Parts: sequence; structure tokens; C-alpha cells
Amino acid sequence: MSLPSARCPAVLVTAPASGQGKTTVTAALARMHTRQGRRVRVFKYGPDFLDPHWHQLASGAPVHQLDLWMTGEADARARLHAAAQECDLILVEGVMGLFDGAPSAADLAERLGLPVLAVVDASAMAGTFGALAFGLQHYRPGLRWAGVLANRVASSRHAQMLEDGLRESAHWLGALVHVSVDGAAGPQAGKAAGLLPERHLGLVSAQELPDGMARLDAAADALAATPLGQMALADWQARWSVDFAAPDPAADAPEAPLLQGRTVAVARDAAFCFIYDANIDCLRRMGAQVVFFSPLMDAALPPCDALWLPGGYPELHAQQLAANAPLRASLQAHVAAGKPVWAECGGMMALCESITQADGACQPLWGLLPGAATLQRRLAGLGPQQLDWGGQVLRGHTFHYSTLASGAPEVARTARPGEASAPGAGEALYRHGSIHASYFHAWFPSSPAAVAALLGGPVVAEAP
Repeated sequence: MSLPSARCPAVLVTAPASGQGKTTVTAALARMHTRQGRRVRVFKYGPDFLDPHWHQLASGAPVHQLDLWMTGEADARARLHAAAQECDLILVEGVMGLFDGAPSAADLAERLGLPVLAVVDASAMAGTFGALAFGLQHYRPGLRWAGVLANRVASSRHAQMLEDGLRESAHWLGALVHVSVDGAAGPQAGKAAGLLPERHLGLVSAQELPDGMARLDAAADALAATPLGQMALADWQARWSVDFAAPDPAADAPEAPLLQGRTVAVARDAAFCFIYDANIDCLRRMGAQVVFFSPLMDAALPPCDALWLPGGYPELHAQQLAANAPLRASLQAHVAAGKPVWAECGGMMALCESITQADGACQPLWGLLPGAATLQRRLAGLGPQQLDWGGQVLRGHTFHYSTLASGAPEVARTARPGEASAPGAGEALYRHGSIHASYFHAWFPSSPAAVAALLGGPVVAEAP
């Protein structure tokens, strides 16, 4: 028996390009409505790890990724349907620009009927704002258009010029001036304060800033003064409700207990924070007991059968990681015992002999994986990737500023979607003893069997 659809107001918050303020506006919306007692669920389109930290702080609820390729359309529909049954409002933050990528945020909006709310950095434009908004709305026929919000506006006069440039005034959702964490407004306020500050891999994580909630409250207060911020929930329901279809019950079959009886230790702290909640859920559905530890603070691994070192910022904490000699000894004992280690990106870097920072400074690290990492000022890898492992295809992505020179054997390479793996292409998968390591970030639910194989579970051949 199929489940009924679930109806809930929802918008896709998008922009013409990256850096326009999508994350700030999405988090501000979530914070504003949460403060008013509404149940808000936020989702992030694309594989981003950092924006969800802000959305979770703003909404007080888990934030999951949606991606028509990496997570799949069925997974996206199931997550949105489940959220629509329990919340008052759904927000989906897009990735890059509305039509960027394949599949793009526009593809998600079109397939699921999500109204599109565009955020445009209007700091250096006036009449062109209307042309840009018109183009976003009409470039692809069939998209539901919610409206446009002008960001980084200099004054009320500037805002009026922007509104006057729109072909349809009903699509004006307001203007946000530059806002600082202390509530100051004006052309330089946001630039000076860096309301949601950035660094080389994206936004600074919300957990790292003690005034993170104050920053969100400042953004929410500014948004509350706009037409968008003053809309009642009933208006959202009347204008932007979406019927989220129920998932196919056959697609929600339980995972095989491939890790039953095994304990998987997961590194989680400021240095290792690139963790999808869905990956943890997947491990548990496979029967694993998941335990967390901090490589920065703990002196030893917790008792475990396998170890996952996710990505993060080991380069920012390299000295403290290297100084934790007891933990390194515990890691060494784990590897010497032949227990599996799966290390992704930053986790792989921490296992290396050293890391050279962008300024040339070299810092020794754990030295459990042959090779040295070097941080660059430019991106070294970016985009969706897939790994054929154990007869299964594991989907994910790559995003890193460092390079690795290692003498460890390469046992596989990732490939872009729809392409075959080739020497020198994609990301290398290194094996050194019981360690498997790569710059590849895996989405575990795409192939639990491949994940189980990497963590010491049974190798399950692909069904014919």
C-alpha cells in the first residue's frame, strides 16, 4: 500500500552564481522562522559539507544533502516527503548558480516542483538587476518562480531603483543591506565583519565561531524587515506549497547487515568535520556500532574493528595533531593489527608523513601512509566522482586544494559520472597495509556493499 503525498510550503534558494549570499539568506530564513516557533527543515543541494553546519544551527534540525546524481532522485524525494510530514516549512539551498552543473539546481526544482527564490548580489548594479531576474525566471520554461531578493544593497534609494527595474513588481521580495554581526548596516558593514566568514574550502564552520548564533540572529533581524520576512506562514502555504510524492516502498528496503557486530570508530572534531549524517545512518543500518572520537583531544582510539577518518581541516591543526603522540601510537597499533582504515581527503592527509602549507612551512604528521601533502592556493580537484570497488559503484565527489605525492600502491582510480576509470584521471585510491585512502569523498548510501568492503566487511559481488 503506497503512502499518501505530503504537502508543505517550500522554496529553492538559488542565485546567478556562487558568492551571492544564498547560504546567508537560507540560514536567516531558517533562523527567523524557527524563532517564531515554526518547524523548519533545511536541505543542501550538492555535496557541500559546511553550509549545512550553519543551517543546522539556524533550524535546530538535521540537514541532509540532495543531489540528483550523487544521492539520486529517489533518495531526494524520500527525504523531502519525510520532512514534509513533520515540519511547517522546507528550505533547499541550491549550489553555484541556478543552471550550473549537470544536473543543476534548476533540474531539481523542475522535477520536484519547487518554487525558485533567487538571491542576487546587487551591490554593483541598478537597472540590470531587473534584466538578470527576468532572465533567471524565463531562461527555462516551466520553473515555478517565487521571486527575487536583492542582497548587499547600499541604501533605501538603491533598493527602490532595483525594485523599479523588475518587470513584475509582485516578484520583489525585498532588499538586504550589508549587515554585520553587531547589527550595524551600510555598504561596508558586512564586508568588514564577514557575517559568515570564508576560507579555502568554503564557509568557516558554525561550530568554530562562538558567536555563530549572534551572526544568524543579525541576518534574521535584517531579513525580517523585508517583504519576504514579513510574509505570514499562511501566505507561504497559499503561494509556495508543494505536494511531495511518497517514495516507492520497494526503494526503502532495509540494508543488508554487512557490518553486523562490528564497531566503526569515526574521527569527529574541528579537524575532521566533513561528515554526511546520511553516511552515519548508513553504517548503522548495516548493523555497525558507530563510536566517535577526537584526534585533537583523545589519547587513544576507542575499542573498534574499523576506522573512518573523514575529511576536514587537518592543515589548520597539523601541529596539534602531530603533537598527540599517544593517539598516533594507538593508530599505529590499529594498523599493525590489520584492522581496516578508510581515510578521505583530510583524513588521508593526516596519515601522511608531512604537510607543506601554502606559505612553504612544513609540518610532520602521523607518518602512517607514505608520502607528503602540499597545500596550494588553487583548487587541485573539484567535481562529482565515482569509484568502482568490489564490483560495486560508490558515488561521491572531490574538492581539495592540496596534492599528494605518495609511494603507496594505487589500487583504483575514480572517474567522472558516465566515464570509465583511466590512468592519471580522477582520484587515486591508495592501499598501504590495512589503510585505504583517497581524496574521494564517498556517499555511503550509494553503495553500502562497497563501503562494507572498505571497512572490512564482506565483499559482495555486483548482481548479474
